[in-house]
This record gives sequence, structure tokens and C-alpha cells, in this order.
Amino acid sequence: MKDGASLRVREVMTTQPSTIDGMATVEAALAMMRDRSISSLVVDRRDPGDEYGLVLVSDIAREAVGRSRPVSRIQVYEVMQKPAPYLTADMKLKYAVRQMSRFGLTHCIVLDGRDMVGIVSLRDMTVRFLEAAT
Repeated sequence: MKDGASLRVREVMTTQPSTIDGMATVEAALAMMRDRSISSLVVDRRDPGDEYGLVLVSDIAREAVGRSRPVSRIQVYEVMQKPAPYLTADMKLKYAVRQMSRFGLTHCIVLDGRDMVGIVSLRDMTVRFLEAAT
């Protein structure tokens, strides 16, 4: 096992994150999150020059529940974060944790160049970093 100082984001990320189209309903997004026991979805790019989006259950809570809007009538693009916050795959874990903490982020997509290669949560990175340190 590596020590925490040498761990990279790519070693902790979840590969092949669940994705959704921005035109899908929030209702469909919630169903996918529930079925897969996850709290985030990557929103597909419309074309190679576009940016990825990210939708968290907290985004849905704020926009749908907080504003009393029916989830069947809201589209993902209305509540997503775009561009999605991201980390690079080869970033050292300690710097990734610092960056996410500093900006109050809970999830980031992971990029290798312009290609999405995974998703990572602050929780997973922190736990893995501390496990490696002991």
C-alpha cells in the first residue's frame, strides 16, 4: 500500500461514473441515483468542445424541494453545475483534498486532458488518504 503523500486522484476515483443527458428530467435523475445508490451524476457534453456538467442530490434539493417545483417538470440542465468542478487524474491526493475543501466541493469529475476518466468525492479521498497514513 502506498503512503498518503504519493497517492494520486486516479487511484481513488470511481471509473465509469453514471451519466445523464442534460435534457432528462430531474425525476429520471433521481430514479437513477436511487437505483444505483449514488448522490451524483455526470451530465454528458453536447459535443467534444462542450464542458461536462455535474448534478448532485443537493442541487436537486435546493432547486426542486427548496422552490417547491415538481421534479417531473424540471430538466437536469436547469439544476446542474456547469462547467463541472474537476481535478486532474495525476494530481496528488493531498492537494486534491485541499482544493475541494477550500472551495466547499463534495464531488469532482476527474479529467485526463479533456477526457473524463472518473469521479471522486471528498469523503472517499479523505478516507483513503488517512488510511494510507496509518
